[in-house]
Amino acid sequence: MSKILITSALPYVNGVKHLGNLIGSLLPADVHARFRRQIGDDVLFICATDEHGTPAELGAVRAGQEVQTFCDQQHAIQADIYRRFGLSFDHFGRTSSPHNHALTQHFYRRLDEASLIETRELRQIWSPVDQRFLPDRYVLGTCPHCGDASARGDQCDQCGTLLDPPELIAPRSALSGDRALEIRASHHLFLRQSELIAQLGAWIDSRSGWPPFVVSTAKSWLTCELRDRCITRDLTWGIPVPREGFDGKVFYVWFDAPIGYIAATQEWAAAAPRRDWRQWWWQADDVSYIQFLGKDNIPFHTVSFPATLLGSGEPWKTADVIKGFHWLSYEGGKFSTSRNRGIFTDQALEELPADLWRWWLIANAPESADTDFSVAKFTADVNKDLADIFGNLANRIISFAHRAFDGRIPDGGTPGDAERRLAEELQQRIAILRRHHTALEFRAAAAATRAIWDAANAYLQHTAPWAAVKSDSVRAAVVTRTGLNLVAICAALAWSIIPHLAERVLRAFGRDDAVPRWPNGPLAPLLDEDVGAPVARLGPLVEKIAPEKAAHLVTRFGA
Repeated sequence: MSKILITSALPYVNGVKHLGNLIGSLLPADVHARFRRQIGDDVLFICATDEHGTPAELGAVRAGQEVQTFCDQQHAIQADIYRRFGLSFDHFGRTSSPHNHALTQHFYRRLDEASLIETRELRQIWSPVDQRFLPDRYVLGTCPHCGDASARGDQCDQCGTLLDPPELIAPRSALSGDRALEIRASHHLFLRQSELIAQLGAWIDSRSGWPPFVVSTAKSWLTCELRDRCITRDLTWGIPVPREGFDGKVFYVWFDAPIGYIAATQEWAAAAPRRDWRQWWWQADDVSYIQFLGKDNIPFHTVSFPATLLGSGEPWKTADVIKGFHWLSYEGGKFSTSRNRGIFTDQALEELPADLWRWWLIANAPESADTDFSVAKFTADVNKDLADIFGNLANRIISFAHRAFDGRIPDGGTPGDAERRLAEELQQRIAILRRHHTALEFRAAAAATRAIWDAANAYLQHTAPWAAVKSDSVRAAVVTRTGLNLVAICAALAWSIIPHLAERVLRAFGRDDAVPRWPNGPLAPLLDEDVGAPVARLGPLVEKIAPEKAAHLVTRFGA
């Protein structure tokens, strides 16, 4: 049994996330955590809402709420959505927690003691109308790199370039629209990342299993002139800086947010006796740590966060594998939380069951390049894979068992050549599926799952128990018994991706394990077991998305 620590990039608290955010880290992290639990690993799956920085403050301003109230409500909303999507966090915390405040200040002190913190004077944007400094997203303007007129002071969404507010052309305040902005001096703290280039490079070189684009992105930040990073901001909401002369300043959200992984684990440990967060983060050489994140988060997780951990001089666990994802686009354009473009997770659940979205997103995960979501492709794929293949497989053999064998797994007969060939084929296919899951190859895992469903359907189509029962009831019993056990195996194998549908099928067989077992050992006995056990009627497992429903989705979300 292996110890597997899994973290998903922390979703900003500033509103409900869209499907691109879901597939960019949250959903694949959940699928892998579920798979690892199935094969018997000791898994800790941690996430949290990212609650500091300008996104939270501006969200509260737009909502007309105090920041704390806004974060409280938005955390609860997101937690409920993720629960309904089946995300199986062991703990879903908050970066505004006391644990994260204390731990972030601890890391600052350790880095300061190591001479890796430096005070510098910065040119900051000041708004006479707002009577305050305007960091990051408080400033809007034109990107100096691509010319997009809606760039923010921290990043341009159009070209992805990281920015500082003074770099924007024709800047204006996001609060008041004030354009008569001034440049004033303000003192800030910098993490001297440039002093850690060799150590970071050696750390990256010691890792394996990273997608090539993650490695190349990480190394590009090291091979170019790595800039020291400002880790403080002129804000009131956040983690206070414990340094003389820095009253009214807080730590930059990207300094404290990754520390939130550890702090959330501390929260998890504090919630129950005999839990020890140190077993996962402190001198944890027996732990394999996998991070899931979108490509825009790569620099922070491959450079800035490791710089914090390594620079502290303490034995913190660092990531073994960083699984990065490209972006999911929507009907040829970008998903965007700030622009309310695309399908958001709460809207998705209003329209269709969670597993339909889960299946399509994993089967089309943007692993090696950006992937485009379209209602037409989504509808066609879901109808084919879940309704025609998996749903039809489960329904027709269970329905037949009720017609011919009183709704029970029938006794009688001996498995023949067809069953032996089926067991051999499935043994190979299940091994392939396990390899894909282990290697974090999500598209391939979905395709391998679908291939197993296809093999199961092909077996039933070839053996046709509904025809055999008319002349050879014993043979029909063998095929029905095999087919029913086959459906249960297919459901267990699909559970990591479509847990709600899989659990519904498994409950029909009286199986209600919190984590369905992964088929191990020779497969033939598993296809010939549970003789006499009742199987509940299933009914339609997946309703096809009708043309009218697809048209409604296009109307609601645009095309």
